[in-house]
Amino acid sequence: MELDDLERLYEGEWADVDVAIVVAVILARLLVPLLIIRYPLPAIIACLVIDAVDQTMFRAVIPDADLSGYQSYDKALDIYYLTIAYISTLRNWTSQFAVSIARFLVYYRLVGVVLFEFTQERWFLFLFPNTFEYFFIYYEAVRVRWDPLRMSRALLLGATAFIWIVIKLPQEHWIHIAQLDVTDIVQEVIFGVPAGISWVDTFAARPWVLVVFGLVVAGLALAAWWVFNNRLPPADRPVTLRADDEDGREARPTKLMEVRQVLATSLFDGQLLEKFVLVSLISVIFAQILGVSAGPMALAFGLGVVIVLNAAVSDWLVRRGRHWVSAIGQFTPMLLLNVAIYALLVGGAALFGVSLSLDRAAFFLLLVSLLVSLFDRYRPEYVARFAIDRDLG
Repeated sequence: MELDDLERLYEGEWADVDVAIVVAVILARLLVPLLIIRYPLPAIIACLVIDAVDQTMFRAVIPDADLSGYQSYDKALDIYYLTIAYISTLRNWTSQFAVSIARFLVYYRLVGVVLFEFTQERWFLFLFPNTFEYFFIYYEAVRVRWDPLRMSRALLLGATAFIWIVIKLPQEHWIHIAQLDVTDIVQEVIFGVPAGISWVDTFAARPWVLVVFGLVVAGLALAAWWVFNNRLPPADRPVTLRADDEDGREARPTKLMEVRQVLATSLFDGQLLEKFVLVSLISVIFAQILGVSAGPMALAFGLGVVIVLNAAVSDWLVRRGRHWVSAIGQFTPMLLLNVAIYALLVGGAALFGVSLSLDRAAFFLLLVSLLVSLFDRYRPEYVARFAIDRDLG
């Protein structure tokens, strides 16, 4: 879907379209990922479901919409929620090796999406598969009942290789190379009806398919129950879906404050570099989908200014024994600071006769402020958990 298609909703061109559905889908893709921080497994599964049905819903409410740009829209929002999932690993995961794998998988995918956005060559998405998402789900599924530290490095690497080769490469080929739509295949092949007709008519064509599907699901559920109770090791704890239930996550407040103070003594460090790379890659991706005229270098420079100033303010507060009490408490002043920075940049450019477009600036300010706030809030927890000397230097 092109951005112009969404803008046309507000101009009355699609007066008979339920605008609320379109807005609800977009808001869900922006807000539900925030739940990953505290409810990793159910939240990321919810993101997967929304991602799977949004194109179908857009086709249903906007039948004549041009969906040729949907790939960029979809990948950008995928990257958004996967980035929040990665930041949640810094906050929640107790296996440092698993975090290292997650970091590699996230940045590997980011590079692939950036290359796709600039070339529109789909094979980049196949070559740089989204392995992180299923690796994240695997780790969090284990954490529901077991201590993740029981997983050896060999097991984590084996799970990564299995997800990459057996699951993601075929899936990426199906989606990006063969360009097959699951909904169309289900309607045309399984139910034998034309693609795009209502699901009521689809199910009515071959109702026995639903019966077979129900039996298969019941069989899989029974098999999973048997494996869970007879083949898996004894559980370490009751079912745990909330990340804050992780034993010992908040057992080190004094150490965490010490880490924040040590990190605040140096502005230009590894934390700042990773934050700049992470936010820059994501912003370049969103800039492409939003049609921002600024080039990658200009965008990177502007982001660099914002990120450095944000870090300077946060470090100044920490050195005086203060820190943000919550991620939301940090996001609000950071957003106000970034609005002021942008206003100064616009004013300074005007003095030299340069006009900086305000188009879509609000979205970028929100995106950058959110990601910077989350990263600054939770990366020190990662450092404190593992007492990483090189991150304190």
